[in-house]
Amino acid sequence: MLDVEKTKWDLSPLLAGDEDPKIKEYRKVITAAHKTFVTKWKSREDYLNNPKILKEALDDYERLMREHGTCGAEGYYFRLRREKDKSNAIVKGKFQQMVDFSTALENELHFFIIRLGKVPKQQQQKFLKAPELKPYHHYLKCLFVNAQYMLSESEEKIMNLKSSVAHSNWVKMVSESISKEERTVLDETEKKSVKNFSELTSLISSKNKKVRDEAASAIHEITSANSPIAEAEINAILQNKKIDDELRGMSRPDLARHISDDIDSAVVDALVASVTARFDIAKRFYILKAKLLGLPKLEYHERNVEYGSQEKKYNYEDALKLVHMVLSKLDPEFEAILEEYSKNGQIDVYPQKGKRDGAFCDHYLITQPTYILLNHTDKLRDVLTIAHEVGHGINNELIKIKQHSLYFDTPLATAEVASTFMEDFVLQELIREADDELRLSLLVAKLGDDVSTIIRQVACYKFEQELHAEYRKRSHLTKEEIGTIFQKNMAAYMGSAVEQSRGSENWWVYWSHIRRFFYVYSYASGLLISKALQREVKKDPKFIEKVKVFLSAGTSDSPQNIFKALGIDITKKTFWDEGLDEVEQTLEETEALAKKLGKI
Repeated sequence: MLDVEKTKWDLSPLLAGDEDPKIKEYRKVITAAHKTFVTKWKSREDYLNNPKILKEALDDYERLMREHGTCGAEGYYFRLRREKDKSNAIVKGKFQQMVDFSTALENELHFFIIRLGKVPKQQQQKFLKAPELKPYHHYLKCLFVNAQYMLSESEEKIMNLKSSVAHSNWVKMVSESISKEERTVLDETEKKSVKNFSELTSLISSKNKKVRDEAASAIHEITSANSPIAEAEINAILQNKKIDDELRGMSRPDLARHISDDIDSAVVDALVASVTARFDIAKRFYILKAKLLGLPKLEYHERNVEYGSQEKKYNYEDALKLVHMVLSKLDPEFEAILEEYSKNGQIDVYPQKGKRDGAFCDHYLITQPTYILLNHTDKLRDVLTIAHEVGHGINNELIKIKQHSLYFDTPLATAEVASTFMEDFVLQELIREADDELRLSLLVAKLGDDVSTIIRQVACYKFEQELHAEYRKRSHLTKEEIGTIFQKNMAAYMGSAVEQSRGSENWWVYWSHIRRFFYVYSYASGLLISKALQREVKKDPKFIEKVKVFLSAGTSDSPQNIFKALGIDITKKTFWDEGLDEVEQTLEETEALAKKLGKI
């Protein structure tokens, strides 16, 4: 049964507390386990030519990753504690200590991956055909692909060590500078109050135009003030990326992302081409939204203003019960996973001082619990957030059942499939129960999410492509030039119904996703693949068993092969077009309902 009394994380399966005396012992155990592996294999080469000995080495490596990883329970614990208490300097310090500890252990292990990846191609084929290595077949296949771009052992250590000073610290500098900014603006009660940057980004979605316009003005002021350091940061990390790609022999700036995601560049190119050809969907949506809001045009910051009323409240208990009911209809195993999470204190529910905004689902070792963070405030959207994060959790738990630790992950291209799959089925239940007015509001919100997740992210991907290409031609871009490239790509999908307002050219300054280089395509691919799976389940509820096959696959095969086995071909442009057709159909349904209700 659901336990709605447990609304805070129980981290005791990891550590008893911040000062748990077992911490020192745990570090000794992890260090000893790594030393055992390194001592056993570093001076040997027999595993590089004998499949049976390689199987033994990989079993040892898999066990190390299953039981310890590089930071064990302590690293996971303090990562979670940091998210619950962002202002706690002691917790931050302990987390950073674990990052340093983990990096040192990763460097000690590099020899194994690099040497194995560098075996001759003839030996690679021998390993891939060896029956005893079947449990590690795809792991080895990916390793051999990655190895084409690996440097020497000593060089890889340097690349790992320099990553923080050449990339992470630059990004951290800008994000921390922006996070410290505060401005006095109108709040929702139309009183002046001091708001930090995160609060300002929330206020731009206010239904009160005075409130959102003033918040946007403050954001423009902050991004403009921080644009000089962001210019230095972007140029520095673009230069570092260019150097890395040249050293590794990468033929295009986004290739490293595709290789790490185990997806062919041709698949991503097909996705980007398909979505770009359908930018008209977003343009039509923004025309509709401007009309519904009674505005001649939407200013740039008004794209996500909520239309209509979604005042119905869902306390946590009611929200959890609704999600539980939807999951139980889909599959009993989904339902059971949610029950375990609520019973075992794996969901942290309510906002509190120092807790990070938003929501996430986190995991580390295959032997450790999954934890979900929420900031539930009884809003209707909070119901969808629960479904979304529990979807990620269900994905984790099914992988744990079927795979070993080296496959305990999800390819980035499909990381958002499980979450959006569960979320959309819950949304459909909400729409089914709604009257026409609420239904219109929910459909507009859903379209807004689809446009942002699919079309906006592809526009961002194209911005990144142009940004990297221009940098590589000119070796430096001014903040004005970056702003021009950014605004051009945003205008391309928004169309004439959205004003590229003065100041919006600097919104790249705080867009964290572009600092993760070409990550954003995964939002679009994930949602479009999710829609395909939803269509199949609606046609035949028994198809859920095939969905579970995908959800339990982890990284045991490439996304193309996993879906091909389900009868889905993601290499074809027509596949992506079908998902976009569905978005357009929802738009047509929404336009018709708006006309029926006399709203446009």
